[in-house]
Amino acid sequence: MTNQKVLRLQPREDFVLTPSIERVCQRAITYLETGYACHFRGSAGTGKTTLAMHVANQRGRPVILMFGDEEFGTSNLVGAEKGMHSTKVTDNFVRSVTKTEEFRCPQWVDSRMTTACKQGYTLVYDEFSRSRPEAKHALPTILQEGSLAPPDTQPGPTNMRVHPEFRAIFTSNPEDYAGVHKTQNALLDRMITIELDFCDRETEVAITQARAGVDEAAASKIVDLVRRIRAEGTTERPTLRASVMIARIMRQLGCEATLDHPVFLDACLDILHSPSITDRDGTWTAAGGIIRRAIQAIA
Repeated sequence: MTNQKVLRLQPREDFVLTPSIERVCQRAITYLETGYACHFRGSAGTGKTTLAMHVANQRGRPVILMFGDEEFGTSNLVGAEKGMHSTKVTDNFVRSVTKTEEFRCPQWVDSRMTTACKQGYTLVYDEFSRSRPEAKHALPTILQEGSLAPPDTQPGPTNMRVHPEFRAIFTSNPEDYAGVHKTQNALLDRMITIELDFCDRETEVAITQARAGVDEAAASKIVDLVRRIRAEGTTERPTLRASVMIARIMRQLGCEATLDHPVFLDACLDILHSPSITDRDGTWTAAGGIIRRAIQAIA
């Protein structure tokens, strides 16, 4: 029995396809067309999920989306028995005699991955390394041999051939992130990993402009600000999301990127993770001073 949500994606209106992004997407599509699984790995904010969904959409096949979870077990990937299926037959052929038979058997429900394997859908397994290794034991056989062995409790064949159109796209954070499990080498060896880093300036400006609805000049200023803070390395490395947030707030306030607007300055400090603009004695903190100088440099 299958009861899974299938996505039929539409292209995002604010998706930006610069030459660098196009190269990454083309590599991923080529790997998938060749029959390999594709794995986007990178820090938070590098666009892994957005790229995975865009590449999945390019295939033109229905998409099933899964999210890695510490609580996942084998049943979450393969399927499990859920509830009972009941059939009741009443025989009243002879009017004076009524015969009733009732049959009850476990009801099997396919997982999202099994549904994708059977139907030839594209599986996007987001943050798959957050699932425990033992929950993913079926993946190497699916990716390498094109077969799925359901649990013994499932009715029907003991081995299922994977649909030839089935493809898998995985995303993950580096293994030093909290809540991330080390991925088995046997699994990594059966997929092609594309390492993602922060985008180049041209791409960050284009994405900020598209997502925040600001002009190129404003987007350029904000991106330069965030990239300066990122290069300093004394605070948490802000991602492209910080650029989009600041640009949207700047548009909302109708102001320029300047120290003259206190709300804009406070927003920069909040988004860029600076604890405060000054110490108790009124002097600038190190992080606050970095942001202040960065804003002055781009104003």
